[in-house]
Amino acid sequence: MKTIAFFSTAGGVGKTTLVYHLAHMIASRGQTVLAVDLDPQANLTSMFLNEDQLEDLWPNGEHPNTIFGALRPIIRGSGDVQMPHMEEISPQLNLITGDMALSTFEDRLSAAWLGCHHRDESAFRLTTAFYRAIQMAATHVTADWVLVDVGTHVGATNRATLIACDHVVVPLCPDMFSLHGLRNLGATLRSWRADWQDLRCKSPNRDMLLPNGDMQPLGYVIMQMAMPHHQLPKVSQRWIDRFPSAYREDVLEQATGSAPAAAQDPYNLAMLKHYRSLMPMAMEARKPVFSLKPADGAIGAHSEAARAAHQDFLSLAQRIAERCGAVLP
Repeated sequence: MKTIAFFSTAGGVGKTTLVYHLAHMIASRGQTVLAVDLDPQANLTSMFLNEDQLEDLWPNGEHPNTIFGALRPIIRGSGDVQMPHMEEISPQLNLITGDMALSTFEDRLSAAWLGCHHRDESAFRLTTAFYRAIQMAATHVTADWVLVDVGTHVGATNRATLIACDHVVVPLCPDMFSLHGLRNLGATLRSWRADWQDLRCKSPNRDMLLPNGDMQPLGYVIMQMAMPHHQLPKVSQRWIDRFPSAYREDVLEQATGSAPAAAQDPYNLAMLKHYRSLMPMAMEARKPVFSLKPADGAIGAHSEAARAAHQDFLSLAQRIAERCGAVLP
């Protein structure tokens, strides 16, 4: 099983859209996917489910069918993490639904991190709550892949999320904010990884299931390009040209005198188009852009674009699998 976080400290880069489409693509290849929404904005959940489902999911009061519901006993101090409820999207795709109430867990997780330094077992249980919930759900559905949508901040919630993941994919947009976010992300991942390796040795309960906290970077994906790479305006190309060096220096800590162009960079997993005209159609049909049919309105140029999107996301999924040491049919 491969657990991959999709994480960027820059907002609006298309992270949730990327997770949604990759989850569908991998599932369509016959492998079992568990999508996990750990962004307090719960945008991934709202992409998968319609408004009636969301209203049932988030009633006033308790939310037993969300990730927050699975954490309620440990938050209250009345028990431990429970098996998360999962929404079956298809036979090969399940979703652990998100919850805006996750934002209220931030302070508890921050305090728990300090408690781990003092060998407090309850602090370790809180810190690893996401990891253990994911493991329970993934085991239940025999998941081949776990794709985790992560918020953009660098607080305690994301730290607890990232230590639960084996790998990290970084979505980027061709702009200044993504470049600066890339620089901040590298230092953040290194700090969290080193701190967790130190803390793991302090756990008072050797039988407790603890994550390795590897969070190894797989590469980056350049999202939301409105036109072919060779036609991009100079202002966009300016930022794209700086991604290969920034990724090596700030994320991988590699000394680099020169780096390849983004189009030839092996760490550049894909350069994806915006699919502007297809996205509203896909949201209305509740399916990924590459699954749109003439009955959904995808005719003529739209049909051609949907087929191109299928190849784009298939190639990306295969590239991610290759970088993980896995095989995607």
